[in-house]
Amino acid sequence: MGTDKIKPQELPPTILSYVKDIPNLCSLAGLACTILAIYFSILGVYHAAMIGMVWAVGFDWADGLIARRMSGRTGNDRAFGGQLDVLIDIVSYGVAPAIFLMSYGKFEPIFLLGAFLMLAASAIRLSYFSVYGLAGGTKYTGLALDNNSLILVFIFLFEGMFNEGAFAVILYISGLGLAALNVSQIKTPKLSGKRVNVVILAIYTLGITAVYGWKLLQ
Repeated sequence: MGTDKIKPQELPPTILSYVKDIPNLCSLAGLACTILAIYFSILGVYHAAMIGMVWAVGFDWADGLIARRMSGRTGNDRAFGGQLDVLIDIVSYGVAPAIFLMSYGKFEPIFLLGAFLMLAASAIRLSYFSVYGLAGGTKYTGLALDNNSLILVFIFLFEGMFNEGAFAVILYISGLGLAALNVSQIKTPKLSGKRVNVVILAIYTLGITAVYGWKLLQ
């Protein structure tokens, strides 16, 4: 009487095996930049924090560009990378800007409220995107979160034109405005997928790094 051969159950890959994936390494490099941004925000070294925030966006865009050009990645590789990207996004574009706002506002209670609203909007927007994806396959619903960092880094260039209290109000209003756009129904194009936009971001990142690096040396 014959017996069917029982195939051994395939074991899932180890957790750390995904670290060697180059796109995931880029994502983790962006997370490292975000941690530096948070660290320097708490210390009040805001120029260094701005550099960390803009480089986090750069690495975020790079991971997707590299992933699309790599061959041999499995469905699990792509799924893992997508989950990792979303989890890092909430830290880079939600937690980091929120801590920056609280720190610049001297951790006054009113800034705690603003930080919560920014972080909540980020979490809601990412959850919505995880469920519904791109509208029509080409556009985001609501302002994509990476724009938050790019815009805040640009706004901070004008800090020296205002006294500290007035500029704290400007940052507060800007943060709430971005949060409102994040959860709005506006449709915005996906910028990170085009090579020309990646080049523009690279130029912007290097320019911002040069400006804030120079300010740090003064």
